[in-house]
Amino acid sequence: MCLALPMKLLSRREFDGIAELRGVRRSISLMLEPDALPGDFVLVHAGFAIGTVDAHEARRTLALVDEVLGDRSVLRPPEPDLREREAR
Repeated sequence: MCLALPMKLLSRREFDGIAELRGVRRSISLMLEPDALPGDFVLVHAGFAIGTVDAHEARRTLALVDEVLGDRSVLRPPEPDLREREAR
């Protein structure tokens, strides 16, 4: 079984780009989605954009992943550093 996660495409060159998911940026191939533009949400599997979804569908998909994984989700935004919490 394969899993592709929606990531926001931040920038692109001819056949590659930078995508972000919750603060984590990755270099991805756009060979399979040559029409993707910065600002689009692309489905990323194994470093390749394999499709696009709208922002609503991206949020729904990530919410489902969080629901399934619960507290184990590596996709949740990171907790603030303890020092940051103490400073407040």
